[in-house]
Order: sequence, then structure tokens, then C-alpha cells
Amino acid sequence: MSLFRLTALLPAALLIAVLPSAPAQTATQTLPNGIEVTSGSTILRITALRDDVLRVRASHDSPLPEDASWAVLPEARTSTVRITPDPDGLGFQTATLRVKLSSDLRLTVTDLAGKILQQDARPIAWNGHSFNIYKQKAIDTHFFGLGDKPGPLDRTGQSFVMWNTDSFGFQESTDPIYKSIPFFIDYRAARALGVFFDNTFRTHFDFGKELPNQYSFGSPDGPVDYYLLYGPDPKHVVEAYAWLTGPTPLPPLWSLGFQQSRYSYVPESKVREIANRLRADHIPADALYLDIDYQKDNRPFTVDTDKFPHFSQMLHDLAQQHFHVVAITDLHIAKLPNAGYAPYDTGTAGDHFVKNPDGTTYVGAVWPGPSVFPDFTRDASRQWWGTLYKDFLHDGVAGFWNDMNEPAVFNVPSKTMPDSIQHRIEGTGFKTRTANHLEIHNVYGMENSRATYDGLLALAPNQRPFVLTRASYAGGQRYAATWTGDNSATWNHLRMTTPQLLNLGLSGFAMSGADVGGFAGSPPPDLLTKWLEVAAFQPIDRDHAAKGTRDHEPWVDGPEHLAIRRRYIEQRYRLMPYLYTVTEETSRTGLPIMRPLFLEFPHATTDGHPIDLDANSSEFLFGPDLLIAPNPSPEEVAPYEVHLPPGIWYDYWTSERLDRREQTASRDLEQRDAKQPNKPIMVTPRLADLPVYVREGTILPISPLTQSTDETPVGPLTLRVYAGDNCHGDLYQDDGKTFAFRTGQYLRQHYTCAVNPDGTLTIYIEKQEGTFKPWWQQLRIEALGWTPTTKELTSASIKSKLEQSNKSWTATIPTPTSATDLTLK
Repeated sequence: MSLFRLTALLPAALLIAVLPSAPAQTATQTLPNGIEVTSGSTILRITALRDDVLRVRASHDSPLPEDASWAVLPEARTSTVRITPDPDGLGFQTATLRVKLSSDLRLTVTDLAGKILQQDARPIAWNGHSFNIYKQKAIDTHFFGLGDKPGPLDRTGQSFVMWNTDSFGFQESTDPIYKSIPFFIDYRAARALGVFFDNTFRTHFDFGKELPNQYSFGSPDGPVDYYLLYGPDPKHVVEAYAWLTGPTPLPPLWSLGFQQSRYSYVPESKVREIANRLRADHIPADALYLDIDYQKDNRPFTVDTDKFPHFSQMLHDLAQQHFHVVAITDLHIAKLPNAGYAPYDTGTAGDHFVKNPDGTTYVGAVWPGPSVFPDFTRDASRQWWGTLYKDFLHDGVAGFWNDMNEPAVFNVPSKTMPDSIQHRIEGTGFKTRTANHLEIHNVYGMENSRATYDGLLALAPNQRPFVLTRASYAGGQRYAATWTGDNSATWNHLRMTTPQLLNLGLSGFAMSGADVGGFAGSPPPDLLTKWLEVAAFQPIDRDHAAKGTRDHEPWVDGPEHLAIRRRYIEQRYRLMPYLYTVTEETSRTGLPIMRPLFLEFPHATTDGHPIDLDANSSEFLFGPDLLIAPNPSPEEVAPYEVHLPPGIWYDYWTSERLDRREQTASRDLEQRDAKQPNKPIMVTPRLADLPVYVREGTILPISPLTQSTDETPVGPLTLRVYAGDNCHGDLYQDDGKTFAFRTGQYLRQHYTCAVNPDGTLTIYIEKQEGTFKPWWQQLRIEALGWTPTTKELTSASIKSKLEQSNKSWTATIPTPTSATDLTLK
């Protein structure tokens, strides 16, 4: 259709949007690490922070906004690499990427081979302060991330809003919920590009719902400021995002143990009863939680001495039983003038609460009744908040739980503060100014957990803090672990948990979990059992329940259920050396503990799509080497399919070898032709069974069973060797509590193995890195996937007989004190 015919069909009011306008004046400026182009009233600046990381900033009718961020680390935001500019000033090249602008400022990013990675579908669409950015979308593009938004793992075909919301009883279609993490991975044909849209307002995302061939993101206000992080593999994107916003810090070891919680365990005698029962029933556990009822009239930083008459002694006694107590400390401070309530009195004296537009202190109703709210965007207010933990920390509270920090407010339709509330930005790397709640709402919970984390460090500089937050923003993983909020005790919520946690991990929050058994409602016995099974292989394993629901503790449904539940918790503790090693890797690289399959197997596909997106999307990896395959319809008893990535796998429970190699000469998983799908495994669901598989080539460290991570294991450290291609494993240990690892007081050891031409198996134990002395005196070697001839294990100083145990060959030897080659014959 010609332009004349098209305009003839449109109302006159729309002609201005269709008729061609005069070309805008364009000016270009080459920067040391990018370009800045001005066209009419639009400024567009594109810079390279690394060869594989670009930053895009734009403004309309005003200069570029302040160069500051709540999420991005200053050293990353100011990083720079040199570029090769195009002669026309409308593009440049790094060692990895090419950037090109069209005359109307549409951006195209390609790799050096010309493969398009991202391309604007149209120029930025401005409408006053609001804007939308549209990108081309191929039909086979998939999207992952955005934190714990409910629904499928793949965000394609959906739209989302970022606005932290108290979403009790959320369902698959609920949006928004508790967190705003505006980061996603654009994944197509095994190539990954990360996009982080650093705008704290009520941003929105559309992944092909409005237009199937485009995706978009935008905001009603705030800056156009987004980052592109190129892989090409998705692991590299996740690592680049951690470089940009910071990884999860190494947590205390106890936080990886089983955690028992309820709203609420009261009085004090009930807490002691739960602790004693866990120990009497030999259920390994490390943490007990105190919800709001331990406080006096729900007032944060108080203790109800009628219900807890010996609070400090209770904490001491629980510590003697190797329990770590996590206490809730909500951010709403009860408005209690002249009542001797120190948080209110000191907060008022220091002017630490947020204001109404007229300068008066804002008051909203929450659990204690009328409450005031700290101004966490001020350095001074965050420092004041941190001091409130002094007495609790002195008494022996081990961790803190920041709930209700969206911030939630009762009795108002918005469930939060009015948009007009004033927050003072002072310090924090920003210019001093006042911002309204529309700008600060989504970072308020993160700054709450930041204040808690920094305050705990100030009070105990050599103790690793544990903070659990419900609300957060991108970068909040630097301060707190998280959970998916107030879920429900239904089979569907058990099913929803896996994609939520996987997307949280891809979005930076590696330390995450869901309320095991479901918070709202009472789980039937089978549901609680299956949930406890799956949660044993998730980063945080916390059993939690709402007030008025039936008991959730592992023993509540009789000895049969208890035996199953205890078995899986015990497996978590036996795997603690592996879990802690993966967690330490997370603290350096940002790679999540719980991983989608495509992160480790980007070339493994089914019908051209990532293997995770097959009919069974419930599978996930626990670290790089263990594949967990729960029933995608967990309430059903019909057999279901398990799709293993190409290669050789072993059943963790039975050691059965499963050959899923492609019919090709190449043995490199990343190079195999993945077009021919592997035949799935059919699994018949049983209450006591959860399929777990181990990747060929894994060397898995396993410890003797303990009842808590404080307890020293008795016996050898087991190295279970699944002999095969690319055989390797790692082990990391330290004291689990302090920052002594920063000065070399840790153990890091790398292991490899190889099946030799003569049929022997060699296991290489590299020299220990670090000075930490581990608990074990002996190593138990278990070798699978290989058959001996003379049944001997030898080294320069060791000779031992191999014994057959199930499908493995075993020997127990003294722990080598230096690099050692073990030969199994």
C-alpha cells in the first residue's frame, strides 16, 4: 500500500505520526570507549565496559541523567576498554562485538562474524517522561530471568511489570510479586545475550505478547540505561552479570543446612520442644526461625518476656545443641512516642524516617499498628538501622529475616506507601536530592537488607552475616538470600517452585528457596514428603508454615513419612562438601547453585529448543554435576519422561549406568550433533523416590552423616569417581563462619581421573591450595564406570586392596599430604 493510500485511510489527528518529517540534525562524538550521537532532541550514548559488555544510555529533551546506580558496582560501571570507531561516527568495534546505529538511531549489535545479537525494531518511542524500547525477536528466541516471577521457565509470550508487591497467595498468573530484577537472557540457537535494564521505576517487559516478532521494555519515568552482556554461552552471560552487579557472598556454612520455621513457634517452651524433637528423631538441622510473635506486640527489636522469659539463655542452650536462630526484624517501627521504645526514639532523634510531601513523618499501619519507616536511601539512616542489631547479636541470634519490605502497608488498596512519599538520597554514590516513592519503591527492600548486612558486619566484622529478604532489586544478592514469598500448600505451587528458583539463580540470587510444604494452607502428607525431597536439592531448605495451618515438621505424619523425609535431608548433609564447594564457586563467579540444563548443556536440544523446554520442564541441575528430575505433575502417579542431556549418566541411588550419547564419533558434549534427540527415560513415580543422576566424569565429594554442620564428621571423606570423559572434581573447605579464607585459611583441591590404554584408572590429587586443615584423616575412593583386573590401588607410598561395593570399587587410604597419583588396577 502506498503512503498516499495509507494516509488517506487514517484520521487527520494521526497523520503527524505517519507523514515523513524533516531529517533531524545529527552530531556524533567519538569517545575513548564508545560513541555519543545527538539527533534532534535525543542523545544516545553507547560505551564498552568490556569487550563483551556494552552500556546504552539515552535521553530526550534533556541532558543524560545522573550516572549512578543502586545495582551496578562502581568499578564495573566506570570500567572501559578501547574501541575501534567507524569512520562515519555511527558505530564501533570491540575485540568481540560490533555496534552500528542507523540514521534514525536504531541500534544493531552483532558478533564479529556479523551474526545479529540484538537489533532495534524501531527508534526509542518517547512520550513525555515515559518511553518504550522495541527489539526484533526471532520465532525461536527464548527468554529467561526476571527473578521469581511465577510461571514457566521461559518468559516468551508473556509480559511483566516490576513493582515489589506483597502477594500473599500468588498464583502462576500473578504479577507483580515481591521482587524487581529487570535482567533477562535472550537465548537463541545456543547464543546468549543478557539485558539489564537499570531503571527503578515501575518498568514493564513484553516478550512477544503484543507483537510476536518483537520484544520490548520501558518505563513511565526514569532513565534509559541498559546493559548488554554477550556470551555466546549462557554461563558467560551469568558470570558477566555477576561482574556487573556483584556475586552472592560466601554465606555461613550453617545456612546450607536444613531450616525449620513456623509463624510462629511460641512460647519459648515450644521452640525448645521443636529443637529437642529434631535431635531425638535424628533429623539433621541447623536453623530455627522466630516469626513476629516472639516480639512484644509485634514491635521490631523487642522480646515478649512473658512468652520468652529466658530469651538469652534459650539462645545459648540452642547453640549448645548446634542450632542457629534466625529472628525476624521487620522494617516498620511502631510509632510509640514517650514509651521507652528505643528504635522509635533514636530514629526520631536522628531524623531517620521517610516523610510526607509536607515534611511530616509518614505513618502507615502494619503488624504493630501505626508505624514509621526508615529512610534507607540515606547512608546515616542505614548506619542507624544497623546499630539496632547490637543486643540481638550479643545475645546469640545468628541470622536475621527482613520481611514485609516491599514495603507492605495494611488497609490501603495499593498495599504500600503513597507514590508521593519523599525519600532523601544522601551518600550512596548519588547526588544529594529528594526522590518520590515511585522511584525508590523497588529498591527500598534491597536497601533495607543492605542496612542489615552492613550493620551486622560493623558489629561483628569477622562473622559472615546471614540475612534473608523478601523484597529486593538487581544487585540485592550482595546483601541477602531470598525466598519466593507467601506460596501455598498445593501441588501446583510445588511445581511452580523449580522455574521460580531457576530464574532467580539466573538473575543473581543463587541463595534462594521456597517455603517447603507451602506457607498458606495445610499440605497433605504426600505433598509435604515430596516437597521435602525436592527441597533437599535446592539452595535454601526451609520448612515454613502460616499461622493456623497444620504442623509441617518432618515427623508429623508418622514413621513412614518421617523415614522418607529424613533420608533426603540426610543426603543433603552427606553432599555438604559438594554443596559448599558449589556455593564457594557461586561467590566468585555468580554461577547459580541450582541451574537450568541449558546453562551446562547449551547445545543439548529437543526439536531445536533447549532441553529444559521439553514437555518435562521440571528437571534441574544441583551444581554442575547432579541432575534432579522430579515429576512435572507431582500429584499424578502415571509414568513420566526424563530427558537427560547427551552423554553417559549414572543413577545416584543405584549406580546404574545410562548411555545417552549421540550416534557420532565425537565424545565432546559441546561439539556433538544434538539434532538427534535421545530416547527419554520412563520413570514410574513412587512416594519415596526422587530420580537423581550424576554426570559421567564427576568426582563427587561426600562426607559421613552429621546432625548439623557444626558437628565434625567422623570417618573418611569419600571421593566417588564416575570415570569417563573430562573426569574432574573440586573441593573447597574453610571454617564456615569467618572471613579467614580471605587471608589464605581455606582448602581448595582439584581432582582429575583418566582411564589409561592399559585399562588402569589414574586419579590425580593435586596439591592443596590454602592453609586450612580439614577434618578428615582418610580418603575413601569409590570408582564407578571402570573394572579392575588385579584389584589394587597403588601410589608412590600407598598400596591397598580394592573391595567391590555395589557397582563401585573402593579403598580407604591415608589422606595424601602432597600431590599424588593414585593408580587403580
